[in-house]
Amino acid sequence: MKPFHPLSLAMTLALPGMALAQQPATELDEVVVAATRTAVPVQDSVVPVQVIDRAAIERSQATSLIQLLQGRAGIGLTNQGGAGKLSSLFLRGTNSAHTLVLVDGVRMGSANNGMPTPQDLPLEQIERIEIVRGPRSSLYGSEAIGGVIQVFTRAAAKGLQQNLSLAAGSNQLRQASAGFSQRGERGWISAQGAWQATDGIDACRGTAAGWGAGCYADEPDRDGYRNTSLNLRGGYALAETVQLEAHLLDVSSFNEYDGSIFGGNEAENRQQVLGGKLRWNPLDALTVTAQAGRTRDEADNYFADAGSRVFASRFETRRDIASLQADHQLADTQLLTAGVDWYEDRIASDLVFDRARRDNLGVFVEYQARFGAHTLQASVRNDDNQQFGNHATGSLGWGWALGHGLRLTASVGTGFKAPTFNDLYYPGFSNPALKPEESRSANLGIAQHGEDWRWGIDAYETRIEQLIGYDDSFNLVNVNEARIRGVEATGFVTLAGWEIEAQASFTDPRDRTAGSFTHDNWLIRRARSSARLDVDRRFGALRAGVTVIGNGHRFDDAANSVRLAGYGTVDLRLEYALNPAWTLQARASNVFDRQYETIAWYNQPGREYQLGLRYRPAH
Repeated sequence: MKPFHPLSLAMTLALPGMALAQQPATELDEVVVAATRTAVPVQDSVVPVQVIDRAAIERSQATSLIQLLQGRAGIGLTNQGGAGKLSSLFLRGTNSAHTLVLVDGVRMGSANNGMPTPQDLPLEQIERIEIVRGPRSSLYGSEAIGGVIQVFTRAAAKGLQQNLSLAAGSNQLRQASAGFSQRGERGWISAQGAWQATDGIDACRGTAAGWGAGCYADEPDRDGYRNTSLNLRGGYALAETVQLEAHLLDVSSFNEYDGSIFGGNEAENRQQVLGGKLRWNPLDALTVTAQAGRTRDEADNYFADAGSRVFASRFETRRDIASLQADHQLADTQLLTAGVDWYEDRIASDLVFDRARRDNLGVFVEYQARFGAHTLQASVRNDDNQQFGNHATGSLGWGWALGHGLRLTASVGTGFKAPTFNDLYYPGFSNPALKPEESRSANLGIAQHGEDWRWGIDAYETRIEQLIGYDDSFNLVNVNEARIRGVEATGFVTLAGWEIEAQASFTDPRDRTAGSFTHDNWLIRRARSSARLDVDRRFGALRAGVTVIGNGHRFDDAANSVRLAGYGTVDLRLEYALNPAWTLQARASNVFDRQYETIAWYNQPGREYQLGLRYRPAH
């Protein structure tokens, strides 16, 4: 079947509100959709999930997505020198390219290097974030070995809504955002603009003299960052059974870093998501959703020195997408989902690649059911890729409600990661014969939910084969292997007015490549232990909070000879409601001025202060 061209209709994947729950879902239930491509209450998911909503984002007073995700269960992060600098996210110890990032249901990331750029996604554009820990390739295809992070941009609430925020802080931080939304009986529209700028810190303490000195550059200056974004969304109910929606997210950034004339020291980046969705309910038990859209990822690099600016490199990825999904409620407790999705990647660069386009067609089926106290979720998928052919994946999950809110879960799944354009066709440093990286994972969890409390523990193991790496002659080959084991614990309680949330992770990420000098070493830049504690309390119009984050030591090289020390930070925050519409916020981060690195030679901010003002009329 020839897929329709995505520009013929701007539609993006709808995630139908058909919930398969232990109890019927209500408007107050917190649901997650990334785990199954359908809406399921968080407490009924058979795989570990976490949701961060808009209220939690604003309460944290974080200035970036990277800052917001620090220390959360299963997540490891590295950063090359502060705000806007290249950041990598390791979900459950897997590689940074092993996490699928979705924005409003659309996959993001560069087809050149296969990595998403979470440091450029502005928090002021985000309504909620879903984190799914564990493989989801059986529903989404490539990349979802470690899990899925889905970002939902801000949409319209009931009636007319307006918002405004202003903030300033250390290192000449300035940020502002404003937006409005209107929702009527049949249609809605929303618009949100945001801007952020900072002079930054000196990103790298490296030097051009000597081998292994970080960025190999002598540039002891501040490395600034700017980000400008626009988010537009709208929808209309054409009839009681037909809904149409469209959306646009456009993010432009400018980033200074320490580099050379070969790699540059300034970058102009742009990310764009354009799409829509059409949802049709021909029957009470059937929902059909169509999608189409386009994403763009552009990166232009320059070298600026002594008043001159020289072009260094350019990479651009364009991805066209189309999808069709049907959800059939077989019975009150059984849901069958089937779908097909297609995407085509195109790249453009100042370098000449042997191939500049490829497409992928995926077909998947999922079955969800509840039989008394038992819940079942099973899915299979096949991806037919123009470069490496067919690849099948599957997953099976089971949950058992033991009573009193206590639940036992178990799941297994396979995943894969397709080679990138750089892996296959980068001039002089590639191998067109590479195969996909493959994984097998298992998870066992136990959790309990109460009215004002919850806790959960998950243990897992992931084995990854055919990892892409270099042989003794520095050729790219599928020879590396990894074994990752870990335990995650999360908990929340409201106690005497105090809101206490804690999460901790222990990860054992091992290189298991046979015959390698790195055999049984830690995978690079993964801390084995991490934890986060958030404590908040409201005192009338005043709200106070503290966040404590800790990370164990890690190694910066495969030989495990460069050890980066563990660290802990403490953030304090206050907010005061001047009236029902205006809120004053203040934040002090890293209050003990801890000096640390997540990548050798790359600095991290010390103590910083921030003052902000938010406006949101009460309705």
